[in-house]
Amino acid sequence: MSIDPRTLSQLLQLQILGKLNLSSSDSTSTSDDTTDTSFNDLLQSLLGQGTQPTVADPTNTASSLINTSNFGFYPPALSGPSSYDPLIEQASNQYGVNSSLIKAVVDAESSFQNHAVSSAGAKGLMQLMDDTARGLGVTDSFDPQQNIQAGTHYLSDLLKNYKGSESMALAAYNGGSGRLARLGITNEQQLYTKYDQLPKETQSYVQKVLQLKNNY
Repeated sequence: MSIDPRTLSQLLQLQILGKLNLSSSDSTSTSDDTTDTSFNDLLQSLLGQGTQPTVADPTNTASSLINTSNFGFYPPALSGPSSYDPLIEQASNQYGVNSSLIKAVVDAESSFQNHAVSSAGAKGLMQLMDDTARGLGVTDSFDPQQNIQAGTHYLSDLLKNYKGSESMALAAYNGGSGRLARLGITNEQQLYTKYDQLPKETQSYVQKVLQLKNNY
């Protein structure tokens, strides 16, 4: 039986997020069993071999499970209508990146503050490092249009490199493609099995952006 690659991607994202939550809390064996049962029920239902999982969202999709209390996650507050939406839509259409993913990255990186600067020197809405920005033709990282265009361009390249995997692209966006390569991570399954070898910041970043994208 074949499974839609998007469905498999959702299942792997669910595994990753469940693993992250379990590894970051003092989970009991009961909570482990609950997480395993939720994932297995979802897998069986998607394969047409089991009952539908019981979740708050009646659509019963893998993406809806990400934000349920099964994993101890709570939906972050939305930022409201963004004045950057036209720029985001333009970049989305130009580079073929889901606008919800771009918004989630901007929110996670800078909370939509175009003059944000990180302790490492990353700048602007999508927190571009100077070398990355120059390589993408940016002359002013604090200019919203340049920043969003370049950040989306970079994100698009990562998605292409990792065959459309959002989890892989986000891990590389935060932690660097070189780090993934050194860990021997080239696909989502390897990302899941070696997830705890990534920096805690990167683990949390992937989880946060996926939750935000689901809300947007």
